[in-house]
Amino acid sequence: MKIKKFVLVLLALIVIGGVGFYYYQERTDKTLTLYGNVDIRTVNLGFRVNGKLAALQVDEGDTITAGQPLGQLDNAPFVNALNQAKANRDAAKANLAKAEAGYRSEEVAQVRAEVAQKESAFRFADSFLKRQQGLSQRKMISDNDLENAKTGQRQALAAYQAAKDKLRQFEAGSRKEEIAAARAQLAQAEATTAQAELNLHDTLLASPSAGVILTRAIEPGTILAAGNTVFTLSLTNPVWIRAYIDEPNLNQAAAGRDILIYTDGRKNRPYHGKIGFVSPTAEFTPKNVETPDLRTDLVYRLRIIVSDPDAELKQGMPVTLRFAQSHQ
Repeated sequence: MKIKKFVLVLLALIVIGGVGFYYYQERTDKTLTLYGNVDIRTVNLGFRVNGKLAALQVDEGDTITAGQPLGQLDNAPFVNALNQAKANRDAAKANLAKAEAGYRSEEVAQVRAEVAQKESAFRFADSFLKRQQGLSQRKMISDNDLENAKTGQRQALAAYQAAKDKLRQFEAGSRKEEIAAARAQLAQAEATTAQAELNLHDTLLASPSAGVILTRAIEPGTILAAGNTVFTLSLTNPVWIRAYIDEPNLNQAAAGRDILIYTDGRKNRPYHGKIGFVSPTAEFTPKNVETPDLRTDLVYRLRIIVSDPDAELKQGMPVTLRFAQSHQ
């Protein structure tokens, strides 16, 4: 009888231990399941300058590479503006070179000859005035004749002084202020040329990165304002998953943790990803989030970076996320 009781107690202990071990394993091996949506970044592409759209090289659904030409504006007005800017720049260069070099020896010699001529004219006018003054003292000419002689002498003297000042300027060369002004004009012309070159370059629309054309908003012949959207580009990378986790499981959402990502079309071949961002603030569960727990709880937003994305992952696609609940 005692042996029978012992056997029954032993069996009970074995059953209790087995059940406890089962629940322990169930608890430690249970996988936390989250639900989210694919979040692919999109870019609105347009021209930085305005103009008439001449051509588009791609259409909706096309896969493109970084730097690939997508569209072209009519660039004739920009070519003309660049040519005008280059001409102004060359003229400014010539003016600066002239200011820095000063006057040529031939120009200086010509001014010296002009000074000599003005000096001779002044000496003649001065001599004539003296003769007229002598005649006036003897009352042989009128006061009007004397005044005319004085006027002629003053005009000749002024012309002589002006010629000498001009000679000093030619011999000294350009003033430093004139050279500085010429340099400033050249810098302004070079800046205008650089801007014209940039504007011409921006008449070609190129893709900033690899991706897929989602929308083609306009057609050739359209007059565009700067910044108008021409294409919407879906980027190939990065591809993210937006998901939410409740506070009791928040400790499992450590940045860098590996995540398995399942789609309805690939239930047995998961994508792989890592948690890249955990929101520091809680929010009420969005209506489009499905969780096996209460949906009224506060949750934290997660961003999972997909390590091996492909063309099957589409914007907004629902996905299932799994990782071990025992992670600390």
